[in-house]
Amino acid sequence: MEIKDNTFSRQFETQNEDGKLISVEYSFQERKIFLTKVNLPESFDNEQFLTDFLKEIMAIAIERKLKVVPTHPKIASFFRKNPVYKELLPPGIRI
Repeated sequence: MEIKDNTFSRQFETQNEDGKLISVEYSFQERKIFLTKVNLPESFDNEQFLTDFLKEIMAIAIERKLKVVPTHPKIASFFRKNPVYKELLPPGIRI
């Protein structure tokens, strides 16, 4: 999966198997990345693709030594289903 960090639009982008754009919007504050919105094409229902996309974003956060603050319900759900990434949450954030 190829991920583009579109810093101008402040979002991570990739394309699904149909070539449609999927993105996760973010903002930075100190050493934290706030994942604020998931943009999916209409009738998108491939949850595994979204999970894989979020795992790649978590790898980027680890590489950049960032804490992750999930402010979107789909991203919070990802953390609940993948407890291995809970170490990326800043102190005081519980999901």
